[in-house]
Amino acid sequence: MTDLRFDGRVAVVTGAAQGLGRSYALELAARGAKVVVNDLGGRDGGTTGEAEGPEGVVEQIEGDGGVAEADTHDVSTQEGAQALVEGALDRFGRVDIVVNNAGILRDKSFKNMSVADWDAVIGVHLRGTFLVSQAVFGHFREHGYGRIVNTTSPSGLFGNFGQSNYAAAKMGIVGLTKALAIEGAKYDVAVNAIAPLAYTRMTEDLFPPAAAAKLGPEKVTPLVVWLAHEDCPATGEVYSVGGGRIARVFVAEGPGVVLPDATPEDIGDNWPDINAERPYVIPRNLAEQTQVILNEVM
Repeated sequence: MTDLRFDGRVAVVTGAAQGLGRSYALELAARGAKVVVNDLGGRDGGTTGEAEGPEGVVEQIEGDGGVAEADTHDVSTQEGAQALVEGALDRFGRVDIVVNNAGILRDKSFKNMSVADWDAVIGVHLRGTFLVSQAVFGHFREHGYGRIVNTTSPSGLFGNFGQSNYAAAKMGIVGLTKALAIEGAKYDVAVNAIAPLAYTRMTEDLFPPAAAAKLGPEKVTPLVVWLAHEDCPATGEVYSVGGGRIARVFVAEGPGVVLPDATPEDIGDNWPDINAERPYVIPRNLAEQTQVILNEVM
């Protein structure tokens, strides 16, 4: 395959001052994209802390001969998300790619989690992904092209202790990704999600220092670049990625059983078959899943 280039393309990357987002922004810029680098700054994505803001990434891109713009709007607010996209359009005249990467953590056991902890995480991850995507979606439709790369997590896909807020937000992003892929299909708007495992400012307390070399953001970035490129055929998909390993993650339905007049006792008697995993099907949308059921019970 020839080198994947983004000459003439404009990319918006949220949460891009450090870690994964920074790596995405730098690589997209190195391949010719004009990049809007969005970040509030702060270690956990807040407005305070020792971490640098997006200006440092912009300086690096420009120092390497690229084109970039810093943005510090809060993507968890409608005004912030709209201003981010409008600013990109005002500066560059178009947006072709959005990488929804901004995120924070407020980990606590469910018993101890406050409503504020819940709302903060849902706000940045799920609401922020929705708001930025919605702000740009009309532009994508009008121009007949767009690429959105969302960020889910193994915590959302498979669960994790102490992260009920984060897991709920991240699984919500999977549903949003699949719905947007369906709505964007006829406009050449592809929407996919990644579930990254990486050593970053948000996860450095979870991994030993030795993991930094094996799980660096640069091990995730190639997949994001591929999903953001016009040649990538995928849409509505989720991929696990980390340390150089990439795998498709999918929601499947087992063969099930048909019990037209089932009692609770019948369900208990057939429980092993109800829980069978193979042969499974992977419906592409609600209609396909519904048709599978109708074919068996009608």
